[in-house]
Amino acid sequence: MLSLGDFKKISLDDKPVFDTFYQKFPPEHSGELFSTMISWSHFVEYSYAVFDTSIVILSKRETDAVLHHPTGKLNQNLLKEVIAFAKREDLRFGFIKEQQKSILLKHFPSLNMVENRDFFDYIYRSSDLADLPGTKYGKIRNRLNKFTKNFSYTIEEITKGNIDEVHEFLKRWCLWRDCESDELLENERKAILYAMAHFVDLGLQGLALRINRTIQAIAIYEKMRQDTIVVHFEKGSPDFDGVYKAINMETAQRVRQTIPYINREEDLGVPGLRQAKLSYHPDHFVELYYVTKESLRSTTV
Repeated sequence: MLSLGDFKKISLDDKPVFDTFYQKFPPEHSGELFSTMISWSHFVEYSYAVFDTSIVILSKRETDAVLHHPTGKLNQNLLKEVIAFAKREDLRFGFIKEQQKSILLKHFPSLNMVENRDFFDYIYRSSDLADLPGTKYGKIRNRLNKFTKNFSYTIEEITKGNIDEVHEFLKRWCLWRDCESDELLENERKAILYAMAHFVDLGLQGLALRINRTIQAIAIYEKMRQDTIVVHFEKGSPDFDGVYKAINMETAQRVRQTIPYINREEDLGVPGLRQAKLSYHPDHFVELYYVTKESLRSTTV
């Protein structure tokens, strides 16, 4: 029987456990990645349990605790155990992808699923972000062309040799954005700093864009599936209009030959962020759902 005592708070030492599972069962959503959870663990408390050939994640922020749908080799008995555990502990049951939703409803038709639109991952074709083809990308191309006309820039990989400069850029970026006055930005700053401090350990990659020999934009990403990279962080100086368009395009051009898709994570329901992500015309979404507590309580397992 699954219990709270089976769950262990994640630490950097747990990465091999997740690597082993994800080699067999590649993650679909960016929120499942170990690098995401460990980098944001100051903001959301993540713990996990290995149970019956699957890994089960529990995330908690303040009083909101969410039991994630298990990852691994699934069967009806495992799903019954997870649902019963969520009922006993009065947890939200979520982080359910489309295929998982279909399987759950097949076995437990009384469950009421609600989409969690704010946490849909945006998936783009690498070739679209690299080439910006057709009229639908016209406005983005125009801003990018204006940027390249006004500013001469270079691109390089983030390495031990320039990582201190990346830190200096991030300090400047937070001063520009006044991170301390915005809870989300301040927590994102902490997440980036953790990711940069463990850049190699987490298997991250990155690009830095220089203008006049100074880093003015960065992108931090990693390979999450054989056909997909996920861009975790992308930051640019407000002094150079269009710099975000440039670092976005350069990242896509860097990976397009071997990686057909780019996951640019969710929009968190932030209107400006949603508009920006939609303007790049995603190929598809990784949709997420959660079970209403009312239907969970009334479901017999």
